[in-house]
Amino acid sequence: MSNPNYKPGLEGVIAAITKLSYLDTEEEQIIVRGYDLIELIQKTSYIQVAHLLVYDKLPSKEEAREFEKKLMAMADIPEDMYKMFQLMPATTQAMDALRTGISFLAGYEDPDYLMDTSTKTNEEKALKILAKAPTIAVNSFRAIHKMPFVKPDKSLGYAENFIYMIKGSKPSDVETDTLDKILTAYIEHEMPNSTFAVRVVASTLSDIYGSVASAVASLKGPLHGGANEAAMKMFLEVMEKGGPRVAESYIMDKLARKDKIMGFGHRVYMKKYDPRAYLLKDYIPQLAHLKPEGKDLAEIYTTIANVMEREKGLFPNADYPIALLYYLINVPIDLYTPIFLCSRTAGLVAHHMEQQENNRLFRPRVIYEGPRGLHP
Repeated sequence: MSNPNYKPGLEGVIAAITKLSYLDTEEEQIIVRGYDLIELIQKTSYIQVAHLLVYDKLPSKEEAREFEKKLMAMADIPEDMYKMFQLMPATTQAMDALRTGISFLAGYEDPDYLMDTSTKTNEEKALKILAKAPTIAVNSFRAIHKMPFVKPDKSLGYAENFIYMIKGSKPSDVETDTLDKILTAYIEHEMPNSTFAVRVVASTLSDIYGSVASAVASLKGPLHGGANEAAMKMFLEVMEKGGPRVAESYIMDKLARKDKIMGFGHRVYMKKYDPRAYLLKDYIPQLAHLKPEGKDLAEIYTTIANVMEREKGLFPNADYPIALLYYLINVPIDLYTPIFLCSRTAGLVAHHMEQQENNRLFRPRVIYEGPRGLHP
């Protein structure tokens, strides 16, 4: 049935007015509260951009330090959460553990406070989620894999502590700086599926924990956040099959079978280069020495990207370089998407607050193609 009002996937439908971010495909810019995200990645830190999203102000260095200290002071999670992690089945996926953990946090709030949608209380709860999400993501993952917990070291910075909990030891400056750039690249991206999920839940005047939990469920899907894991598994599969010399034939075979190649293309950018991917690809050669196989993986990365541009006219999205950057700094593949969610939390909570400050319930309609006139 043809209907001009039907937009599959809501493509091109304007769902919100926002001051948070915009993908300007004409200028090839990602705008975050007026700033070019690529410049923010190069010149600021994740903490500064998180402050910008939550408070609508790019902080001074001193304000950023105080904001980071405030978050780190809240990085601990209740001891009962560690017990809960240990009760999860070994088959639990990392994103499901993270979603459960964020939902669990809501139970520690007074019910009236939890459901208070004022900007002030939303900000307070937003900072708790932002502070605790890395602790939940890493330690639930550790529990699933029977690894000892690593509780946050509140003397460290946000990104440094994140890597510390993953590694179980103090990270290098290169590891910390790389993660900080990845976190900033992922922090906010207008209206992807997970952000829309947040705004839909927020529009019911539900609580901010529930909104973020809905985003975790959305981001788990391979067509959204899970693409980074799939891209890294592809690089490793090429290594197993022969390394750089077979990369072109590997990808040509997949294209011939019409397999989906994860890490390429984007609903908004279409056949333009994702600005984040264009920037981050240049960090790969600088970090390739961190792994014995790093140089070969970097060559595989480049070969596949070149073939996809030549054969399909498609460019990498951010997930493609970030997958390899994670690997080079020893982040377990199963943690790629949980880290994506943690980084995006600053944007998600900002969208929740903006939605509830000027709210209208999302309630779309459908085109009905089922039968009529049936009787029981």
